[in-house]
Amino acid sequence: MGDVVIIVKVMPESPDVDLAALKVAIKEKYPGTKDIQEEPIGFGLSALKVAIVIPDGEAGASEEAENILCSIDGVQSAEIESLTLT
Repeated sequence: MGDVVIIVKVMPESPDVDLAALKVAIKEKYPGTKDIQEEPIGFGLSALKVAIVIPDGEAGASEEAENILCSIDGVQSAEIESLTLT
């Protein structure tokens, strides 16, 4: 089996959330994080697109990643946008 790349859209609680610190917290909390990109939303608010690699066939791993990201201080929501095999 291969690996799966999950793209998760992480919304901060407000435009005042320090995105650099949030990126560090995400990488510390979820070591499988491979890339984080900022996506401007509007009115000074930006979302983070987080790419996470997990083993294929690991039941519930995508939901677990979503829950881990939601538990980080400063995160309002985390939503899986796409899954793809590598």
